[in-house]
Amino acid sequence: MRSHLGTLTALYVTQYLGIGFITVGLTAILRDGGTSLDTLALLQFVGLIWPIKFLWAPLLDRYGSRRRGHYRSWLLVLQGGLVLALLALLPYTRPAGQLGPVVAICAAYVLLSATQDIAVDAVAVRVLSARARGAGNGIQVAASYLGNLLGGGACVVVYDRYGWVPAILLLAGLTAVGLLVVWRFREPGRTARPAGAGQAYRALLTVFGQPGCRWWTFGVVPLVYTGAGAAYAVLSPALVDAGWSLERIGVVTGIVTSAPAVVAGLVAGASVGRFGRAGVLVAAGVALAASTALLLPLLTGRAPLAPTVLALSGFMAAYTAANVVLYTVNMDYSRPDTGGTDFTVLSSFGMICSFAAASVGLVVAERVGYPAVAVGSVVLVAAGVAVGVAHQRRHRPSAPPLPRPTGEPVPAAS
Repeated sequence: MRSHLGTLTALYVTQYLGIGFITVGLTAILRDGGTSLDTLALLQFVGLIWPIKFLWAPLLDRYGSRRRGHYRSWLLVLQGGLVLALLALLPYTRPAGQLGPVVAICAAYVLLSATQDIAVDAVAVRVLSARARGAGNGIQVAASYLGNLLGGGACVVVYDRYGWVPAILLLAGLTAVGLLVVWRFREPGRTARPAGAGQAYRALLTVFGQPGCRWWTFGVVPLVYTGAGAAYAVLSPALVDAGWSLERIGVVTGIVTSAPAVVAGLVAGASVGRFGRAGVLVAAGVALAASTALLLPLLTGRAPLAPTVLALSGFMAAYTAANVVLYTVNMDYSRPDTGGTDFTVLSSFGMICSFAAASVGLVVAERVGYPAVAVGSVVLVAAGVAVGVAHQRRHRPSAPPLPRPTGEPVPAAS
């Protein structure tokens, strides 16, 4: 299990390196080159590829090489594609003046990264025991913030000191580590032949037929994500209104608060196995409420540096811990033979809720103010935690069947 967790760590971290670079680092580089804020906002739209990746997730569950490993065969291609996409950025040493091809390459990278995430999640569903799922998802959530630190922070420092080419080569080199990990990985054999394409796509809906899945997906997930997502959406505008510079906002929200989020993700993941999903969800909910209360001075226009950074760090840590629990229960409902589809459709619904919550939160804040959004967010999160605890008392996580070793005969489909 330790070996599997190490493999997942390398793959999750390397897939988020480029995402962190695109959303944080490249945005700063383009702004420094004179790119307008409106244009930078359009760059963020490439991230919308992630919430719709469930549309092609069944193809990864259906097709794959039995000789090289079903999902490993996908990972070899996709991880290599991530490296090549980053190397394709090398000629564009003045990205602000060559925005068209740079955005196109970034969109290709995000597509490859989203598809790679499907395959990694499917591997995690198959190799992690019920007790280890918390640790696996803690690694996954922490990896997204570590990607911000390395891709959005370290690479920008390299760019500032040495230029575009060394920064991109560093990014590609770090991502290539994941390719070496995939090459050494030996995927367990499947317990059955892959389902047909029609059956694979039917898994998009049949996943909700499991006991308690609709309760979790359409009850707990929207409440927690809407509450936390609405509060998160108003933080940057509130910092602007409080007089913070764009540079300070970028450094604090993109880099400084990522460090406690990484730690929170790992701690929450380890705690799920020891204290249970419900226990960590309650702790995360209480921490979200407390950190949101600490943000009230910011939301009323007062934002001294040290207290604000502390409150933001606490909020991000609590939000991360809640994410770990949500992802872990999503994995509980992911079936080994359709793990890519199941986990993707469940997590994509959470992403959609977050995007919707961000829009609603900003609209509501315009009308009733930031503090009212914060209070509403705490109420929604508290309701989500209560419903989540009730769900976990009734529906315990089940252990997936043990995968067959590679090379063992696969039974014919019935």
